[in-house]
Formats: sequence, structure tokens, C-alpha cells
Amino acid sequence: MSGTGSSGTGTGTGTGTGTGVGERAGVAVKPSAGPGNAVKPPAAPGNAARVLRLVHENGPLTRAELTRRTGLNRSTTLAIVGELVALGLVREDAPGAGTDAADSASSVGRPSPIVRAAADVVAVAVTVEVDEVTVALVGLDGSVSARATAASHHPPTASEAVETIAGLLDELTAQHGTAADADTPAARPRPRIAGIGVAVPGTVRVEDGVVRYAPHLGWHDEPVAGPLAARTGLPVRATNDANTGAWAERLYGSGRGVDDLIYLNGGASGIGGGVISAARPLSGADGYAGELGHTFVAANGVRCHCGAVGCLETEASRDALVAAAGVAPDDPAALAAVLAERRPEVEQVVDRQVAALATALRNAIHTVNPEVVVLGGFLGVLLEHVGDRIEAEVRAQSMSAMTERLRIAPAALGADVLLRGAAEIAFRDLLRDPAAVIPAPTDPAAVSPAPKDPAAVSPAPKDPAAVSPTPTGRAAAAATSGRAAAAEEASPA
Repeated sequence: MSGTGSSGTGTGTGTGTGTGVGERAGVAVKPSAGPGNAVKPPAAPGNAARVLRLVHENGPLTRAELTRRTGLNRSTTLAIVGELVALGLVREDAPGAGTDAADSASSVGRPSPIVRAAADVVAVAVTVEVDEVTVALVGLDGSVSARATAASHHPPTASEAVETIAGLLDELTAQHGTAADADTPAARPRPRIAGIGVAVPGTVRVEDGVVRYAPHLGWHDEPVAGPLAARTGLPVRATNDANTGAWAERLYGSGRGVDDLIYLNGGASGIGGGVISAARPLSGADGYAGELGHTFVAANGVRCHCGAVGCLETEASRDALVAAAGVAPDDPAALAAVLAERRPEVEQVVDRQVAALATALRNAIHTVNPEVVVLGGFLGVLLEHVGDRIEAEVRAQSMSAMTERLRIAPAALGADVLLRGAAEIAFRDLLRDPAAVIPAPTDPAAVSPAPKDPAAVSPAPKDPAAVSPTPTGRAAAAATSGRAAAAEEASPA
């Protein structure tokens, strides 16, 4: 079981539109959050949030391109970029550095400075599996600056997972040095952390980060976000892992720019799914929608961890495939190499799994009519091996109109897909209100120096209406229903 998403650009023409992963991620649980101190969620994002999201999701853009995409005037864009530079969330580079020729040539006249998201403003991205816990620092620019994994011979308990995450985070942040040793050549500045996003292979209650049921982990109604926030002192969001993968692939991978998408991830914890419909994650009444790994595919199938018989994740199982291939479960390259040999005994397993997968996809396609189906984990390896066969079998079982534009593709983000998705939910508050989440850096060296050319300098805005307002605090956990939490997160940007 596995499954996600993040926000879009608001108005503008960036990759995403709307709000995105926050719909499933609920409100971040803060270290002091509790029933007695819940406050209202932050206001809708302003222009600074739109600009920051554009460079976060699309990479470096010229200031002229930001003006074009947002529809703001040049002086307003100049002021907003200046605010974001002062906050240490973006930096400006000389014209032509790091953007393609088409973008640089899109403006007429004097070359426009390049605006890029900061690498040292990071999200702590976490994935929890039955055999390991991984923690990574993912920059606002999309770079993964560090990662650490703790293997386990047994599924961790929720409390063990919290302690493991906190320990790995301590190791990673220590590697980046401190202000005291900043003059040491090998030291790196300590990252400025926006929050923690945890991807869990199970159903997660969006408003408080409680894992309702994760069968492979053996978790039932286990709080994760609250204890981890208390342990680390950082805001935490927890969500279903395949949902995070779905949104990450829509923003940065095989579903980039696609508004209707199904994502299936196959890993150590079974098969999980996430659905993007009309550019928003499909959440359901309580945020549990998208459990495609438990789609019924075989009446005479194997009994699943969930108690049912014939679920997709028991009929198309990574364990069964790697056992037939004789390779390690976590070695996709070795699996691909053995599949290429087309051994008869392995192909028999492949045939059964392709048939089960095609049936599950037919059911999902008839329900949500996606433009793209993205397969990650071992399912991506399986897809690469059989080529167009899965798509052909799906089309043979489906109404023709449902598959006219259908494309089935492997996940483009590879092993990082769930980490990138977890990072998106951790960045959610920062992208909604850039001034409220991370204080401006106190070390002048932490902010890119201003260009010497006065025309290229982004001064502090003089017009208060030109920038987004600065709230006085962050939202604490809200005690609302899953549907209410999703509705608030899905409010127009």
C-alpha cells in the first residue's frame, strides 16, 4: 500500500494551478499544537507566494518571465523579488545564468536578471517503509542536498519510526555545520528548515497526521505528526505516500502539466495509488481516496493484509516477482537485467502480474478518466520490460472513448519520487505565505549579494500593496473533519 501532491501557482501560468497536496496533507501539526490552541489556517496566498511558487516549481526564471506569467507590472515584480531575496528564499543571478535560450530571448531590450529558489531553505522529506526509514533534505530549488537511511529487519513501530526520523535528521543537520564553524572551509551553512513531510504507506487522517491503518507496518490509529513535531520542534505533515508520489510526478515528472492523472507505486509496502483529477488530488470524505492497491482483481486470489481476497497488491507483488527473478528486493537494475533474459519461469509471473495490473487500471480508468497513468517502483520496471503490452491490454478491456488520449508511462523521478512528494507537503505553508514561515537570515552571507548595477537591484518594496502581508504566527492543528480540512486547503489561491 502506498500514495500525493502540492500547491499550484494561484493565478499565473506556472506548472501547477490551484492548491494541490495540501488537500490531503491537512494543516501542519506544530510542536505546541493541541485542542486548546488551534487557530485559523493562514490566509490565501498573495503575489509573493505566486512568484515563489513559480521559481520553486519551474526552476530559474528571468524577472521578465515572472512578470509575464503573473500578469503583474514590472515594478511590482521588482519589489516582490526584492522581498523574497531579503527573506533568503530566492537569489538573483546575472542574466543568462541557468535559464534556457528561449526564456532569455523572451524579453526585448536589456537582459533580465535570473531569479532562482534558494537551495539552503529545505524541507525534511521522510519515507517510512517496512524495511527502512529514509530522511532527506530537499531544497526549495528541488535539489537533494543530503539523505540518510536506517534499515530495519522488522517493520518499525510508530514510536520507533519517530525516534529514527529525529536521529537521522540530527545527523543530516550536523553535517551542514553551524555558525560557530562557518569559517571552516569544509563546513556548510546549517539549512533553514521549512518543515517535515512524512510519507506513510497507509491511510492517514489529514487534519492531525494520525495513521489510521498501515497494514504492512502493523499500525492502527498511530499518531505520527504530533509526536514528531514534539520531538523535533518543527511543523510536521503526514500523508499517504502514493498521494505524494502522484503530485510530485504531476509537478516534475511524467505527468508534468497534466490535470488528470493516476499514479501507482509498487514497493516493499505493496502497491499504493494516488489520483489527480481536474488538477487537484482526489481526497474523498476523510482523505483516504486512491487506495488502488486494494482494487479487486481476482476472485480466486490471495488473501491480502487488509482482510480481502484478490487485491491488486497481492496479485501483482514485488516479493513474488523478485523471488522468481532471484534478485534482491531493493535492486531494480538487477530485476530489469533478469527480466531481459526472459526466463520462462519468470515470464509466467510477469504474465500474471500484467493481467492483474491491466484489470486494476481498467477499473480506475473507467472511474476517473485520466490522461496519463504513471507507474513507479517495481511497476515501472515491469512496464519497461513489457513495453506497450499493459496499455494494449487496458485498451482491449476498456470503452474506446475512455482511452483515446491515454498514455501509460514509468515514473520519471525514479527513487526520489516519494521524497520529492513528501518535500512538497512540508513546503506547503512556506509556499502559501513566504514571510510567515521562515525568519529572514541574520547572516548577511546567507543572502545573495545585491548586483552592483543599480538597475538590477531589487529594492525593498515601498508600496505595502505590492507584497503579501506578513501574518503574526503559524496555524496550529485544526480539529476538523477530513472533508473540511480538504475544503480549506483547496480554497482558491
